[in-house]
Amino acid sequence: MKTIKVLGPGCKRCQATEDMVKAEAAKLGIDIAVEKVTDYAAIAGYGIVSTPGIVIDGKVVHAGGLPKSEDLAKWLAA
Repeated sequence: MKTIKVLGPGCKRCQATEDMVKAEAAKLGIDIAVEKVTDYAAIAGYGIVSTPGIVIDGKVVHAGGLPKSEDLAKWLAA
């Protein structure tokens, strides 16, 4: 099971990113656990200055704007 953290204040883009991650994981048949991180200090601790951010198994893979579905597939499959 992969641990995914969606970093952001809870804006519409952050929610859309979380939905995209869940949908892509379901499409690929990958079990994930999603955690929303809304605390600005915790987000800054990952070096993220532009949200939403995505952390997969402790590694920052995306920051700022909505991710592309093909990128999500690549990150989840890795």
